[in-house]
Amino acid sequence: MTVDYEKLRLEMVKEQLEKRGIKDQSVLEAFKKVPRERFMLAENRELAYADGAQTIEAGQTISQPYIVAKMLEALNLSPADRVLEIGTGSGYAAALLAEIAGEVYTVERIEKLAVKARNVLSKLNYENVRVKTGDGTLGWEEYAPYDAILVSAAAPYLPEKLKTQLNKKGRIIIPIGERGGIQQLKLYTRRYNGNLKEEDLEYVRFVPLLGEDSWR
Repeated sequence: MTVDYEKLRLEMVKEQLEKRGIKDQSVLEAFKKVPRERFMLAENRELAYADGAQTIEAGQTISQPYIVAKMLEALNLSPADRVLEIGTGSGYAAALLAEIAGEVYTVERIEKLAVKARNVLSKLNYENVRVKTGDGTLGWEEYAPYDAILVSAAAPYLPEKLKTQLNKKGRIIIPIGERGGIQQLKLYTRRYNGNLKEEDLEYVRFVPLLGEDSWR
């Protein structure tokens, strides 16, 4: 039996995103375009548009679509933005970012995941995404500063290097909280005086951010 992924994708946008209050049209259009099934494990592909996180390689997950949409909407992205993603995982969020922003740089600690994500993104012709294997807690200095930074893993605090790689008026979204428990999604915005304004968003559950300036 052939699965109509496009139909499932459009239903997901309507039922899981629009009905829960996601209003940013650029975010909704990105979710309509990006084939989430291409970023899934073959055996889980039919669950691509289910309302929840799914397992991928190396004990990691592809996040629930609604939570990714919430994070992208909070970043208030524009086509001119340069974005850094920490925790490439499957590459799905990087593809969504690439539909909205001008340049996307994404860092993944696990080489196997970085290689697979790079291959899938290349096959889908996302030419404005660069993938690097490395310690995400250190950011990606070479292409800084960034207009927005999205951290797709939970940390005990905001890593220092990410603060320093943020542009004026830049935004960072990151889950902060207990390892293996519930975290608070936080949005930081750089003010004109250089300080960061902090806002609390929803409660979430993410895999831990491992690295030099986070969980060991």
